[in-house]
Amino acid sequence: MQDRLSGADSEGENFRMAELDYRALKDGGFMRQKQKNNFSLRLKVVGGNLTAEQIVAIAGASKKYGDGHVHLTSRQGVEIPFIKLEDIDAVKAELLEGGVHTGVCGPRVRTVTACQGSAICPGGCIDTSGLAAEISERYFGRTLPHKFKFGVTGCRNNCLKAEENDLGVKGGYLIQWDRESCTFCNVCAGACRTHAITVLEDRLELDGPKCNNCGRCVKSCPFGAWKGQPGYILSFGGTFGNRIAQGKELLPIVTDREALFLAADAALDFFERYAKPGERFRTAIDRTGWDVLQKALEAASPL
Repeated sequence: MQDRLSGADSEGENFRMAELDYRALKDGGFMRQKQKNNFSLRLKVVGGNLTAEQIVAIAGASKKYGDGHVHLTSRQGVEIPFIKLEDIDAVKAELLEGGVHTGVCGPRVRTVTACQGSAICPGGCIDTSGLAAEISERYFGRTLPHKFKFGVTGCRNNCLKAEENDLGVKGGYLIQWDRESCTFCNVCAGACRTHAITVLEDRLELDGPKCNNCGRCVKSCPFGAWKGQPGYILSFGGTFGNRIAQGKELLPIVTDREALFLAADAALDFFERYAKPGERFRTAIDRTGWDVLQKALEAASPL
């Protein structure tokens, strides 16, 4: 009887260890497929950027260890399906040699998404790729009560849909008009989508509350009469999964990079402090109070 009980205990322990191993694999980017002992490997792709060498390494790993194809996720990620359980260590090592790191799943900061930004896109107001890399360096993989997503978009065109993220960053400009350079040509007023600019014979009027910091006046002016200082428009509490909610802008546009990170630190600290295990950032804010988060943000990043 005792032997049978010991055997049962041993089997239960083996089962628990197997489940624990699967959980650890998922944390490291290996997601179980419906096919037994097959995994889809999520890779770390920051801001949607991969070098040609990394692409070659991914293609080689897919051919050697998968079924020869990769999946591009909705968040600019790359996944290699059909990785076998016995090949997990080998595929990680070979990818690492090619400069490719595995991603993460579970309750932690996920891979940062970004559009091409001002380095490439004419509409971009900020360097999205550089910022995404810095966000990733600071926060990627940090353990939290639930997953947490950053998204960086270069301008008000909002290609990356910043407000769908737990913390969204959108590029914009703080603008200033230089009267001496202005010819009152009306180009800026035509470019302004919020109708914040009125051009009269001898002066220009800017309706401040209507201005959304898009910077189209700066980019369109042929005489340089509009000056623009790049800044970050932050939104908090977005989610686009089982629950759909738009992130909210709780701070004025931030022009200092360090102030942005102070706000991000405060948001993550709030999440750790107030969220229940398994609770999304947005749910924790709604339950605790938006005023509590706003006070934390203002205290951490005074403007």
